[in-house]
Formats: sequence, structure tokens, C-alpha cells
Amino acid sequence: MGYYRHHVFFCTNRREDGSPCCQDHGAQAARDHMKARVKALGLAGPGGVRVNTAGCLDRCAEGPVLVVYPEGVWYTYVDTEDLDEIVESHLRGGRPVERLRLPDAAE
Repeated sequence: MGYYRHHVFFCTNRREDGSPCCQDHGAQAARDHMKARVKALGLAGPGGVRVNTAGCLDRCAEGPVLVVYPEGVWYTYVDTEDLDEIVESHLRGGRPVERLRLPDAAE
């Protein structure tokens, strides 16, 4: 195992040219919600889960997006209920949430 069991990166990029971006979907608030939830559940820290802000993850048209490593599972989400499901199922239970999962490879 690495330093963290799971490392979560949220795209929080804002495109100034008006192109679609994750920040248009409240990505920073979503990241803040997941970070607080992970901490409240005692999952945060070394050996556990780290939730980070990322710049553009270059999947804007599929956004908002986040990715969980080391598995490299990409997700989209709509609301805090989706984020809570990712925390419970994937980060706590080790089972990716298939209904929110994005394709692994570019098409």
C-alpha cells in the first residue's frame, strides 16, 4: 500500500473562455463536502484517504469529474448524495460505484 489507501482528485478548474468546466457544476463545494465527510468518518490521513483539489483533468465534457487512485477510477457526480455513495461504497467498502463511473479510456 502507498502512503494513502485512496487518493481522490477533484477537478476544480474554471475556464475563463466560457467553455464547459467542472467549476460550473460547483466542483469546489463538492470537494469540500467530500473532504469533510471523509474526515468526519475518520478515514482521512496517512494510511487512509486524501481528498485533493486538482487543476483541469481534461475531461470537461464529462464533468464534473473526480478520479480515485490507486485504482484510477473516474467518476462524475450530480449532488452530495452521489459523493456520499462514492465515500461509502468505494472509499470505505472498496466497491466502485458503477452508475457514476466514467469510461477508463478516451473514445
